[in-house]
Amino acid sequence: MLEDGKIFLGASRGKDDAATGPQYLDLAFANRHGLVTGATGTGKTVTLQVLAEGFASAGVPVFCADIKGDLSGIGKPGEAKDFLLKRADEIGLSPYLFEQFPVVFWDLYGEKGHRVRTTIAEMGPLLLARLLEATEAQEGVLAIAFKIADEGGLALLDLKDLQALLTYMADNAAELSGRFGQVSRASVGSLQRALLLLESQGADQFFGEPALSINDIMRVAPDGRGTISVLAADRLMMNPRLYATFLLWLLSELFEELPEVGDLAQPKLVFFFDEAHLLFRDAPPVLVQRVEQVVRLIRSKGVGVYFVTQNPLDVPDTILAQLGNRVQHALRAFTPRDQKAVKAAAETFRPNPAFSCEEAITTLATGEALISTLGAKGVPSMVERTLIRPPAARIGPLTTDERAEMLAQSPMAGRYDKTLDRHSAFEILAERAAKAAGTPSEPLAQDEKDSAASRWKLPGFGNQTSEPRDRHPTVNRQRETVIEAAMKSAARSLASQVANQIGRALVRGILGSLKR
Repeated sequence: MLEDGKIFLGASRGKDDAATGPQYLDLAFANRHGLVTGATGTGKTVTLQVLAEGFASAGVPVFCADIKGDLSGIGKPGEAKDFLLKRADEIGLSPYLFEQFPVVFWDLYGEKGHRVRTTIAEMGPLLLARLLEATEAQEGVLAIAFKIADEGGLALLDLKDLQALLTYMADNAAELSGRFGQVSRASVGSLQRALLLLESQGADQFFGEPALSINDIMRVAPDGRGTISVLAADRLMMNPRLYATFLLWLLSELFEELPEVGDLAQPKLVFFFDEAHLLFRDAPPVLVQRVEQVVRLIRSKGVGVYFVTQNPLDVPDTILAQLGNRVQHALRAFTPRDQKAVKAAAETFRPNPAFSCEEAITTLATGEALISTLGAKGVPSMVERTLIRPPAARIGPLTTDERAEMLAQSPMAGRYDKTLDRHSAFEILAERAAKAAGTPSEPLAQDEKDSAASRWKLPGFGNQTSEPRDRHPTVNRQRETVIEAAMKSAARSLASQVANQIGRALVRGILGSLKR
């Protein structure tokens, strides 16, 4: 599997279909990123597993999404099946050993892995706008919301924090518009409805604490092998925008948190973005530009990014140009777009005079691929028609009992499985509203926090009181003044308190441009 700092991928084939020589991925150039493409059923998942096993064996942690559940088997040793033994014999893989790999399972919903969360603050306004499919005006309102939270010492941790802040903004739209520009109640209302829809889809489980620490996906097992973090994504794929936004958030967190290390003998982490077309579908140009920037710069942090998708046309040209290591499985040319994809894929390889790359792409068998990797001085190798090596771990999913056993024995057991609900924007705004209304302020009980009615119908702000607002103009004016004063003073009095909670300014883009 490993030889002199290289991952064994398979053996190239000559004109008579006999294996002619080994094909490797040089670890020294693995952080130059890569692309794995091919039609459904051509072997992309097995190739991903082979790459993940190779990196793990070299001591490189791996993060990947398990779209169909098949990758979970990497936590158990493979079995000697006829087709695997035949492939091993064809490529001269001897001895062909079976082994299991150190795996940690993750799941945004906490069903098939440890819970994965981040905070609203960490997500930032740009990615959040992407997740909510916000218009330009709504994106501006989100940016203002983060600015208000930053200045007011309001920690935005979960959805109810953001919803409470948006309610405050709607009630004070005229005053806020004079300071920040147009804050439309209609835009705020649209965002609130989008948040409710997002919550109904289960995204509320993604926002909160404890937030995922990137150190926990960069673990090296006691035996020196890299840990493979597998994200259960079968249910997550029902909400593809959340899937793409989460992985893009994680990528930007890696970019922000990791130090510059330059070119290393091998990567510090390899990140596989499966179903990559979901990232770029309907993405605004500014988002594509940010992704390009992250991909271009994150290699200097020692992170390799590998996009896995069906069609090379799924990836914008500006990003495709950054992907130096290529594995191309079969494509079918049934439509004009398919034919264009085949031609585009063929043109990205360094030609091999022994065969037509364009013809080969349409005739590759399952488990066979065209491979070109970066060699000496980062120069792409000549494309070779290659039989992919068989994995060492199991091909196929774990059973429910096997997964439960591995979760119980996981080094992450108990660390992320219990939700924390700290004093944050929701509670702070509720207390200020109660003070402004002249009512005693008492801590909210947990069942009140979890109640949909108490989330959005807070006494003292919002349009939720039993009396019309214009019946008590004095109270309304006093409430706005007190809240404004409290928010200004909070920026001073709570600065030291929230410094440890937030750790950085809340107003940030996808790249987290404000460093620690």
